[in-house]
Amino acid sequence: MSVRLRHEAIVRSLRRNGTSTVANLATEVRASRRTVLRDISALRDEGFVIHSEPGRGGGLQLDPQSVQTTARLSVAEVFALLISVASMRAAGNLPFAGLADAGLAKIEKALPPDKMRDLRRFLGCLYVGQLSPLVDISDREAMEPALLPAFESAFLQRQSLGFQYRDAKGSVTSRVVEPQAMLILPPLWYLVAWDPARTDFRHFRMDRISRPECIQGASFRRRRVQFADGVSPIRGLPR
Repeated sequence: MSVRLRHEAIVRSLRRNGTSTVANLATEVRASRRTVLRDISALRDEGFVIHSEPGRGGGLQLDPQSVQTTARLSVAEVFALLISVASMRAAGNLPFAGLADAGLAKIEKALPPDKMRDLRRFLGCLYVGQLSPLVDISDREAMEPALLPAFESAFLQRQSLGFQYRDAKGSVTSRVVEPQAMLILPPLWYLVAWDPARTDFRHFRMDRISRPECIQGASFRRRRVQFADGVSPIRGLPR
């Protein structure tokens, strides 16, 4: 179990059980008592208020009002939240938009500078618009969860992306492309990429992409993508 997952498991256990001992937590997360004590110290540094009660019947207790003060979300996780809001806004279906924007702004402000820079670069590749009513969406499927983490590396490090692609007829081919933009036309999402094999841009429906994998060492240059009228970049973050 990674450090992050272990920390999350400890916080969940304390919230659920109210009080727990170091020994019990160590058993739950499959770590040593010393490791759990280090984890408790790290959680306190992040802003969690964890009380220690010595003696028989004592243990560790998390203040129910306690929250972390350091954002631990990854760039991909924050990006997923932002593009979900952008998608709903583009579709004209974003209830409580003000509250959603306020919550995202708080998350953004808590991000470390390096993550904020990566997030801005990531968002610079995102465009939204309206889908033509003539497009058939009857075969739309769920997108693979692995797509966004793979896109993060591909876009930020400018690495070529390999994947399996299923076309409208159901034929599956292996593709290696240079990701240039993400286009959201609710309810469809597209990867806009330069296809070296065809020396042209291609739009790949993201729900038809499977087994995405970044190609290490295969870097490329950014290209200017021409979008149709009605497509615009996502609103930028506050500076």
